[in-house]
Amino acid sequence: MMKHCILFCTALLALSGAAAQEGGRIGRTEALPYDTRHDAEARNRAASGHLIDFRPETAATAEGPLRAIMKLETEIPYAWTDGCVYLHAENAPAAYSLWINDHHVAEVDDPLTPAEFDITPYVRQGANDFRLLLRNDRNGLGFKTPVRREAFAGSYLYYQNKRSIRDFEIALVPDTLGRNFAMLDLKIVAQNMFNYDEKVEVGYDIYSPQGKLLEFDIREMTIPGRSTDTVRFMPFIYHAYENKWEPSAKNPPLYKVMLFTRRNGTYKEYMPLKIGFGKTELLDGQITRFGKPIRLNAYRYNADADAKTTSARLLALRKEGYNAVAPDYPQPDWFYGLCDELGLYVLDRANIHAPERRTDRRVGGTPSNDPAQADEYLERVKAMYYRSRNHTCVAAYVLGGETGNGYCMYKAYEWLKSVEHDRPVLCADADGEWNSDL
Repeated sequence: MMKHCILFCTALLALSGAAAQEGGRIGRTEALPYDTRHDAEARNRAASGHLIDFRPETAATAEGPLRAIMKLETEIPYAWTDGCVYLHAENAPAAYSLWINDHHVAEVDDPLTPAEFDITPYVRQGANDFRLLLRNDRNGLGFKTPVRREAFAGSYLYYQNKRSIRDFEIALVPDTLGRNFAMLDLKIVAQNMFNYDEKVEVGYDIYSPQGKLLEFDIREMTIPGRSTDTVRFMPFIYHAYENKWEPSAKNPPLYKVMLFTRRNGTYKEYMPLKIGFGKTELLDGQITRFGKPIRLNAYRYNADADAKTTSARLLALRKEGYNAVAPDYPQPDWFYGLCDELGLYVLDRANIHAPERRTDRRVGGTPSNDPAQADEYLERVKAMYYRSRNHTCVAAYVLGGETGNGYCMYKAYEWLKSVEHDRPVLCADADGEWNSDL
């Protein structure tokens, strides 16, 4: 029976590999919704009813292209079937194919980068069957050292109302005219997943690091069915220079921001955030903070198995004189949160590594100059960017490790510069070419 199962899943693997589709994978900021403000402020995930842990178990192992099959059978509540259901997957032990209720959802060649999936079309009320077909890396682009955490630790299923916050971008930056206050630049993407026009109310409030309410606002918009719309808030935040986020600070101050939706006077969801005041940007070929050049003393480091161990290590690095960390691939969201709180810059890097062929600049020699790999490069760079873009600690983006240069890196640089207008984008193997800002 097991042999038949392996043969069957190997056939599925071959089929899904040929399809090479991303299916339900989406790019969005990792932010969970909560039913009440109290639960949101306490980060009390268990009380919200919006989350189910996703911890599949190994059902079979094999040799060859298919390494193992992991399974999870879980109940989806009736209430979830009237909304949007997502899967947040991280700490995958290998590249994988995702199947839900015998439907092929996505192919993921980059297991080290957390992934988000819109699985609404694939789930149903009651029992649901999740299968992950773990396989070997098909393109040899990934960082080779395994993550030091349990398989799929930190992964979960979660639910949102059909009228809800789809995504957001946020920054608290100096006023463009040089005046002595900050500007909150907040863009909230709201979604209406009904088949008809719906009114959606979205809003925010922001508190100073000392706990004082500074601003709040809420706006209503009518969104056509099955679509999204964006509302932008740009209030002035006074006395912000008293709370500058700088690595030299003993306790870098963070502002508390709460996003929320409202319907007929009732608040439907809350999303809590923390941001620092400041702007890291590239000016005259230098990385600057508040317009002044900064010198980055970075230590190569990837998060340990848990936040407590990682926090202790980051504190030790800061005491040793480092003001930045340079991971080898995108990290869990809590890693960036710790760097925000501890005052450490992050040079965020996409999981693109193929050093053994970096010097072969022929077409197809290095993967970076293989046009067939361009979509995979873009997928990895996008996954990195959407995860960390709202964190104050991120000082620059790196297009991977020592992987050569060429067409794929050019396309990745162009896309990242199209969405990131301030922070520098770096390419380790640019060798003086145009697709690196430093």
